[in-house]
Amino acid sequence: MTGTSETRGPGARDRDAEGRARNARPRDGLGRPLPYGTDGVERQPEGLLRAPGETVAEAQALLDAGRPFHAHEVFEDAWKSGPEDERGLWRGLAQLAVGLTHAARGNVTGGARLLRRGAGAVEEWTAETGRPRPYELDLTEVAGWARGLATLVERGGGPVDAAREAPRLRGGTG
Repeated sequence: MTGTSETRGPGARDRDAEGRARNARPRDGLGRPLPYGTDGVERQPEGLLRAPGETVAEAQALLDAGRPFHAHEVFEDAWKSGPEDERGLWRGLAQLAVGLTHAARGNVTGGARLLRRGAGAVEEWTAETGRPRPYELDLTEVAGWARGLATLVERGGGPVDAAREAPRLRGGTG
């Protein structure tokens, strides 16, 4: 990644080694950009190929740590690099993580909307494939968690604690 905005010039974009636009600003635990030079949380490497079980385990650890934005990045890697027939599953899980991110940031409307959209996506994927527990994921429980949290967010109107409200992707077994 390139340096700070001062070394890049006004209006320049951060680029990775391949020249793709890639924001180099540090981020907080909920993925919000911080000023250049600020200590942020370690970012998830992008574009990693993980086995599905590794994806689930890494995302769960990030969710448990109150870092749903970063869990979203893990799910996004699986969505973009996984088999075509699983993309709806990983995209739905990424939407759930982003929904939790917005809810934790206090964005009631966006949080509730994305939680419900993600719940619908994993349910749709399950209905289409007939696989309610791929990779030991408890998609019925996860969808119920998302809808319940969406309702809680709408009623409460304020930010939620991302770690306390994190889903159990594999049900009671973590």
